[in-house]
Amino acid sequence: MSLTTKPRPPLEGQHFQVVIIGGGINGVALARECARAGKRTLLVEQNDFASGVTSRSTRIIHGGLRYLEHGEIGLVRESVREREHLLRERSHLVHPVHFLFLLNEQSQRSAMKVRAGLWLYQRFAARKSAGLSEMELKRVERALDAGHQWSIFNYEDAQCEFPERLVAEWMMEAAEAGAVVRNHCEVLAVNVTQGRARGVLLRDRITGKDERVEAGWIVNCTGPWADRICQRSSIRTGKPMLGGVRGSHIVLPRFSGSPSTGLYTEAADGRPIFVLPWNDQMLVGTTEVEDTTDPGKTAPSNEEIEYLLRTVTKLFPKAKISAHDIKYAFAGVRPLPNSPGNKASAVTRRHFLHDHTADGASRLISVIGGKLTTAASLARECARKIGIPVPEPTMMAMGPGSSLDPMLDQEIIEIARAGSVSEETARGMMEWHGPRAMDIARMALVSAELRAPVCPHSSHIVAEVAEAYRKEFAITLGDVLLRRVPVALGACWSESCSREAAARIGAVLGWNEQALGANLEAFETERTAFLKKPSHGRAALELAAD
Repeated sequence: MSLTTKPRPPLEGQHFQVVIIGGGINGVALARECARAGKRTLLVEQNDFASGVTSRSTRIIHGGLRYLEHGEIGLVRESVREREHLLRERSHLVHPVHFLFLLNEQSQRSAMKVRAGLWLYQRFAARKSAGLSEMELKRVERALDAGHQWSIFNYEDAQCEFPERLVAEWMMEAAEAGAVVRNHCEVLAVNVTQGRARGVLLRDRITGKDERVEAGWIVNCTGPWADRICQRSSIRTGKPMLGGVRGSHIVLPRFSGSPSTGLYTEAADGRPIFVLPWNDQMLVGTTEVEDTTDPGKTAPSNEEIEYLLRTVTKLFPKAKISAHDIKYAFAGVRPLPNSPGNKASAVTRRHFLHDHTADGASRLISVIGGKLTTAASLARECARKIGIPVPEPTMMAMGPGSSLDPMLDQEIIEIARAGSVSEETARGMMEWHGPRAMDIARMALVSAELRAPVCPHSSHIVAEVAEAYRKEFAITLGDVLLRRVPVALGACWSESCSREAAARIGAVLGWNEQALGANLEAFETERTAFLKKPSHGRAALELAAD
């Protein structure tokens, strides 16, 4: 743990109008709505904000093209609308991405059905996409397996490469509106008396101290942990609310013929798979495997890694991709609603708000489901359910990120001058911090140590890390390097990068040798648990690439 962390004021005995358990994208979005409405709000997260399902997603802000297959027109409309809001309001973090839908003669979906679906999808978006150049289409076609006849369809969606940064921004806005936010703070139980949820018992994982707080409303936004919160609190829901489904991804370096667009295609079993550029690498996912184990310890299986690797190698046989090329793999458990007997792909991706009044715990709501794209609309719906009037945003409403286009050269030049940093560094700061980039640049001007890169391969600088500790509620090195300034997800990162980064950060934050060692060890433990380097079943993985 960081020794620079200031002691947090005690919470014991305090009363909050709303207590939100879970600091993923849904919980943080709800805290922001409640705080902005003037409600005294507490947001608690057992680990770090966005460290669970949010950071283990495919990182697409999409309208839900595949939901059309299941007739979920309402969900597609909602998703498209929320995607458009994010593109306007968080333009530095959410940007349009072209996708190519690939079919061959073995595909389970017909070209006619896909063409009709894409036409309808485009109609929902109510705007025309720019389309891809013929040159790029031909380039992708040349790289694909020449043994198949390919039908290629072009459409547009959006990507948020770092939803961790979106969560950090919403969290800061919640705090600025008056919310009390606590990461590394676990809810041991919800206090239920006389049929009503009245508060929570907390354990601060930094100090080990237990505290009780009272609450007018409690919202369980813990994703795949939602049933566990109820079990700990002796709240009987009759049957599990969730049916946990693990989704795994692999990350590869860019390879010969790798597309500059996102690809949406089918694996051998007909499941949809994405292959898309991400963070100067290629992200491939995802799987759907039933998983009812501890969501905090979930990891991709060798079978899932093999499945994803085989899909890529069959698409791009000329690239000669092997298991040795996998940078890392990661997995998360989707908090899908319990739907016994149904295939995971057929389970709705709509969210539900479970009112626990009938379970003997009124004023407790559990959020089931949800996804990156619709977090803001889920938060508005949940706020209304607990009696907080929240208006729908209009498409003309411009949020904090909309006035800054990260590609505007003039903005980048001004930031570079303000901080005496390179234009590449200024661009990186703009893309991750939007309007706050200028404040970080001015801080960087204070010393050469703050202007130093976090690691020798990165354009991101130590001043961004200092800001994360100072304003973004970072406590551990993992909070920073995996989420607030997520350079450790990059193509370059290694143990030597970790050591170098810890030394540069420690020099600025005043860590002694013991603190430096403790921070580095805790970070490497967390990183290794999250980003799995495939190490077993090599023979099977190599066969996948044959």
